[in-house]
Amino acid sequence: MKEAVILLNSIDKVKRFVSVASGFDAEIDLVSGRYVIDGKSFMGIFSMELSEPILLRIHENGEKAEQIMNAFKEYVCAGF
Repeated sequence: MKEAVILLNSIDKVKRFVSVASGFDAEIDLVSGRYVIDGKSFMGIFSMELSEPILLRIHENGEKAEQIMNAFKEYVCAGF
């Protein structure tokens, strides 16, 4: 499993994120506090507080996890 702190603070970022996430055959979750949301769900993501950073959790290992994480690098918060 790979994790990173990301920021999805605009509608366009959410649209691009879901589009990229949907292209992978992997479980991709977003975690905020005790809530875990499917990273491929527009409705789920819009139910979250998007002004704050959230945890991206990719349920893969090895090269596939690195490939998926690399696809989301534009959303990763520096310093986390």
